[in-house]
Amino acid sequence: MKTPFFSRNTLYKKPFGCPADNETVTFRLFLPLDCSEAVIALCKDGEMCRYYRFSREFETESDGVWWSCTLGPFSKGLYFYYFEFDTPFGHNVLYKGKTDACVMNQIGEKYVMSVYDHEYKSPDFLCGGIIYQIFPDRFCKDGSCENPFPDRYIYDKFEGTPAFEQLETRGGRQLNNDYFCGNLKGITSKLGYLSSLGVSCIYLNPIFEAHSNHRYNTADYMKIDPLLGGEEDFKRLCKKAEDLGIRIILDGVFSHTGEDSVYFNKLGRYGSLGAYQSKESPYYKWFSFDEYPNKYACWWGIKSLPEVKEECEEYLEFITGQNGVAAKWLSLGASGFRLDVADELPDVFLDRFNAAVKREKKDGVIIGEVWEDASLKESYGHRRHYLLGGQLDSVMNYPFSAAILSFMRYGVAESFMESVVTICENYPKPVLDCLMNHLGTHDTARILSRLASPELETKPRDIQASHKLSQEEYSHAKTLLKTAAVLQYTLPGFPSVYYGDEAGMTGGSDPFNRAFFPWGREDKELTEWFVRLGKIRLSHPAFKTGEFVPFSAMLSCVAYKRVSDGGSVFVIANRNPHEIDYYLPDGFKNKKELISGAYSSDFIKIPPFGAAILTDIECNIY
Repeated sequence: MKTPFFSRNTLYKKPFGCPADNETVTFRLFLPLDCSEAVIALCKDGEMCRYYRFSREFETESDGVWWSCTLGPFSKGLYFYYFEFDTPFGHNVLYKGKTDACVMNQIGEKYVMSVYDHEYKSPDFLCGGIIYQIFPDRFCKDGSCENPFPDRYIYDKFEGTPAFEQLETRGGRQLNNDYFCGNLKGITSKLGYLSSLGVSCIYLNPIFEAHSNHRYNTADYMKIDPLLGGEEDFKRLCKKAEDLGIRIILDGVFSHTGEDSVYFNKLGRYGSLGAYQSKESPYYKWFSFDEYPNKYACWWGIKSLPEVKEECEEYLEFITGQNGVAAKWLSLGASGFRLDVADELPDVFLDRFNAAVKREKKDGVIIGEVWEDASLKESYGHRRHYLLGGQLDSVMNYPFSAAILSFMRYGVAESFMESVVTICENYPKPVLDCLMNHLGTHDTARILSRLASPELETKPRDIQASHKLSQEEYSHAKTLLKTAAVLQYTLPGFPSVYYGDEAGMTGGSDPFNRAFFPWGREDKELTEWFVRLGKIRLSHPAFKTGEFVPFSAMLSCVAYKRVSDGGSVFVIANRNPHEIDYYLPDGFKNKKELISGAYSSDFIKIPPFGAAILTDIECNIY
């Protein structure tokens, strides 16, 4: 007998995944012939369940009969559902089991369905593109280094391991006050290189004045850190990038400031009154004090990062008002923001921030840092609605990152496919098309090191500092990375390359993942691989908004299609340490393999730890 219900098959639920709030959804159950009644229990998040009856369809089959129910349109929100039905033998309940298969009369999970605002549209410049993440101090320097702050340590060479011991001690904290002096002019000078990679968007880690090399302890939201340059340098970067079809996205760190800032001014660096110095400060209401001035709320308990009350009207106006932080930088050329720790920003802040960005630039983008499945995320004591319209356009796709990394390490194809399909089912299509698919970031060890040494990030910092890959380890990790990048570049969403990953940079967790870009010492073979993937991605319409169709996942090999009206691709990734013959589905036999440029027959040979991308249309990538 057929399975009673399978939410990922449009024979049972149509449309697949998340409907818009102006759409209906048809549910179908395949039930025994003697079934007398069937209902769906549908519960909007936080509300009581409502029950809706199914109708028995006219046609019967030898082992069962179809029942159907069409519901909607629904109001925007998250819904949970399960099914009940009756036979002469009793009452039955259908829940979700493993890999979405239903379970009968057992305790299981409820099915999940997000309903999003039909007016939400993905920013066009993200769909089908490639993003490149830059840690500004460590990418490229052009010109002299003007340093007005004597407490910063400036390297005189652009190589070596970033400092991990305190250069100075203040309360036992790591100060991160060592600088290589990468700057905005340096980034501008490398736009041609980034264009050759197919980059359509640059995401910059924080550029606002702050007293650390990572600049997540903001000192002044209205100023660029002087080591990076000034407003004219920023405007020039945005203009030159735009001329090449590249947008600039900034890092928005709005859950906290630095203690050493205009707003808090605990260290007295600034002449104006900070909240720490006086209750008469214009910024006093931004912060929470238990015992003034020394006991205050801090981000994750870190005393150097006083926490901001994001719901404070004065703070909201400062960030999101007509003359606020968002408006200023968008007007100077930025195309959006990546929001640091988005799950720590309350709904009122996200709503106001979204309105501010869209008011200034209709296609301005807001990408949230959310490490889990963002459709089910809970924080601030309630369910978040990031992806339903009016808050986030996209999120950093940690579930895809984890799935790719796990597959390349261990070869469990079934787990990889389950993770990918789950996100495809849970995320609205406009969000899915612009998910930020990364393999590494400033918060993780370098992808080559993670592939070669899975336990490296858990080692003590002195071991991480001295860790080097052997030539054999590096070579194997590079092979794995090339296939991981194929998955990254061909899954729904857009790939995000952390600066230097394409050049062969290695290193453990912060700060060892933040060395200076090895200009003149790049791994040319690896760089050319990313150039190749960029050309493939930008040449085929399926990578923009094409549907994801799983094909197979077994024996350490995964295969899937990306299908669009303009053409389709077929992707195979082989995690086995030996070559395989993969027999191709109809439509991809005797077609061009885009990586090698060779033509297949009925099957294609996939090398050990290798991958292939086949297309059913002609692509000019040479």
